[in-house]
Amino acid sequence: MTEAARETPVLAPEYPILTPRLLLRPIVADDAVAMHAYKSDPAAVRYVPYAPLTLGEVEQRITTTWSRTVFTAEGDGICLAAEDRESGALVGDVVLFWRSATDRAGEVGYIFDPRFSGRGYATEAVEALLALGFDGLGLHRIAARIDERNTASTRVVERLGFRREARLVESEWFKDEWTTLLIYGLLETEWRERSASAR
Repeated sequence: MTEAARETPVLAPEYPILTPRLLLRPIVADDAVAMHAYKSDPAAVRYVPYAPLTLGEVEQRITTTWSRTVFTAEGDGICLAAEDRESGALVGDVVLFWRSATDRAGEVGYIFDPRFSGRGYATEAVEALLALGFDGLGLHRIAARIDERNTASTRVVERLGFRREARLVESEWFKDEWTTLLIYGLLETEWRERSASAR
């Protein structure tokens, strides 16, 4: 693939993406301090693939890993800030990965500030990612890979209609211990049926 082809967007979402209570938008430099508040918390990052981050590390990732806002090829992922529309507070961030063009497969991930837990923000934000993946990218299936101990995260995807498809016992060496991984999946047809019944 040429560099020019690599930079031609397959999907360039219009931002912000609005949900009833949230505004999903690209992560910007001004988010660093608010993001550091939860990304430096060992409990908050317990089940994500990085250790507690310093402010400098958050700032560096905002300019690199977390800066992509369009999909140009499989393997891309876009990270979005989740902002409370009423207060303007950054409550967390979410990511949608485009895993395979052939299989039309994607994956979601999310982390939220514990100070805003229990309010349904994660469910609301991930639901918006499903629309982006199924309607925008034309995905056939979206997965979520969750540490079995992360019960709050499993509740999010279960509320959205994901089914648990696998339990991989001690399948990954993660943060100095074996982790049992749960694989959840949702098909486009299932999402559309659920969306239609919710109207």
